[in-house]
Amino acid sequence: MGTVAPNSNDLSSTDKENGVVQYPEELDAGALFVLKSRGSWLHCGYHLTTSIVGPVIFSFPFALALLGWVPGVLITALQGLVTFYSYNLLSVVLDHHAQLGKRQRRFRDMARDILGPRWGKYFVGPLQFAICYGAVIGCILLGGQSLKFIYLLYNQSGKMQLYQFILIFGAVPLFLAQIPSFHSLRHINLASLLLCLAYSACVTAGSIHIGNSRNAPKKDYSIQGSEENRILGAINGISIIATTYGCGIIPEIQIYLQPTNELFEKWFANPKMDQFSARNVMPRLVFRSLSVVIAATLAAMIPFFGDIMALFGAFGVIPLDFILPMVFYNLTFKPSKRGLVFWGNTLIAVASSALVAIGAVASVRQIVLDAKTYSLFANM
Repeated sequence: MGTVAPNSNDLSSTDKENGVVQYPEELDAGALFVLKSRGSWLHCGYHLTTSIVGPVIFSFPFALALLGWVPGVLITALQGLVTFYSYNLLSVVLDHHAQLGKRQRRFRDMARDILGPRWGKYFVGPLQFAICYGAVIGCILLGGQSLKFIYLLYNQSGKMQLYQFILIFGAVPLFLAQIPSFHSLRHINLASLLLCLAYSACVTAGSIHIGNSRNAPKKDYSIQGSEENRILGAINGISIIATTYGCGIIPEIQIYLQPTNELFEKWFANPKMDQFSARNVMPRLVFRSLSVVIAATLAAMIPFFGDIMALFGAFGVIPLDFILPMVFYNLTFKPSKRGLVFWGNTLIAVASSALVAIGAVASVRQIVLDAKTYSLFANM
């Protein structure tokens, strides 16, 4: 993968007569080093699957508890269908631009080309950062909580605090952050996929066993709390489920810090030097490590995993997953305003926009309530 400067012989005689001059496209270290297009369809399959069944799926029980069984299953199925539809719209738009000779590697590239340059830089970029950073914070928090649970199983009187386990687990993403490109994660993602499948099988089998045992706890699927709390909690549940589906959104996967790492490479790396030269390795080591250290600190300070997923689902994933794909398609192909496609896309975008506003209020409210109950670095 490289960039070749055009030769003057590549210009047509008409272009030369008109004074047209072609300049080589500026080398982008982020695209060259991080966004390598070397994987197969199989790699793509378990990248996408792992991104969806990653840490955010562990908040699914929390989401279903807020929604209830029937609404929870229906919302999950509905969001799955809408996500499938939005992915297809994105694929059609990407293919259209590729046929015009402009391949869009990043989500913000689509926003820049379709909506304008400021949309990619000041809207999509910050949303992607929020999603990616939220996923890293949630992953570190979940890992720390899991370590603490294992610790207490073997030492019920143990004195170690949650923040200590969070900092210990933070060493894992700190190491993974140094892996240079998304393609380099393919074997780790395959292992993660197998572990997620094993986890799902164990949870399912364990739930069935406990539910059918003689000492099974009383089954109570009712939603507790006042009517206000139940309504806002249900909205939080919808936002959490949206976060799960949105992590695998194309053209680039969101659950890792890859979009952020790509920006780091673009800003601080030299594309004309080797990817593993000291000139490029040192900035990568410093800035990627710093981003993970800050994420681990935030996870230790605000250990509200479900609330964090709801917040980033409302602010980040819903716009990228349920609004922008519809807008991109309508602006690119301009379907008839009398047709079902235009109004279907518009309805999804408008309804999702309303959900963003309500979900943002609900998730921030829940974080404020939890903050009143738990102090910073709480040992939950």
